[in-house]
Amino acid sequence: QVRLAESGGGLVQAGGSLRLSCAASGHTSSTFAMGWFRQVSGPGRDFVAILRFAGDSTTGTAYSDASKGRFTISRDASKNTIYLAMNDLKPEDTAIYYCFADSTERAWGQGIQVTVSS
Repeated sequence: QVRLAESGGGLVQAGGSLRLSCAASGHTSSTFAMGWFRQVSGPGRDFVAILRFAGDSTTGTAYSDASKGRFTISRDASKNTIYLAMNDLKPEDTAIYYCFADSTERAWGQGIQVTVSS
């Protein structure tokens, strides 16, 4: 079982930046991808970004149209941690951000609030 712990959320003004972190622990050896979704309201979550890897090497990244060009996903393999650097934040980026990790199943973090004021 993979456990995920998110950090780095908070309140920021429009145009500002935040960096989210997601540290994985537990049975991480079979994990091959990690990333982020976000939830604004209601039950659905929207895809933000994903980073695929094999061992210490990143094999690919992908972004939603809303995050492309402003957000960057990265990984520190030595810490089993991924990051989401968010720049030029907009009020519509306000959401709860959930980290996920894919191995034999998808594990989710608890979620972290990001609030962007206008």
